[in-house]
Amino acid sequence: MNKLNVFGISLLLSAALLAGCAETPPEVAGGSSSTSAISSANGTSQNTEQNKYGDNVNLTMVYFDFDSSELSVEATQELAQAVKHLQSNPSKSIIVEGHADERGTREYNLALGAKRASSVADFLMANGIDALRIRQVSFGKEQPAEIGSNAAAWSKNRRAIVVK
Repeated sequence: MNKLNVFGISLLLSAALLAGCAETPPEVAGGSSSTSAISSANGTSQNTEQNKYGDNVNLTMVYFDFDSSELSVEATQELAQAVKHLQSNPSKSIIVEGHADERGTREYNLALGAKRASSVADFLMANGIDALRIRQVSFGKEQPAEIGSNAAAWSKNRRAIVVK
């Protein structure tokens, strides 16, 4: 193969990978969401979006620093409560949703949301939750918890939600 063919194949593979990352998850496409109040794992009431998963409710929500998928101490404490709930309900499966704030490209934020969902899923699995019970999805910046271009809105949008 000459250099042009190798370059062309590399370019096609790169485009295919990026297209896969940029694709809107089926759960997002054409979906609408509504807001309702629910109780989180620690018993506090919080507003949350109900998505196309039906009547699912948030088990817990954790927040991340800018451009990070690392779990904070507070996040691990919150997730420990979710682990207890999941251990006492072994037949329940969950979805971990990763989200990002509006800054950055759509593709970058989908990847960051996926890393955030993965961090949460990894924590749950490390604490005894079977991987077969966990599904992960990234919404990137497509479903903000709060609309706004300011630090307060951004901090609320950098999150992962465990939905049951």
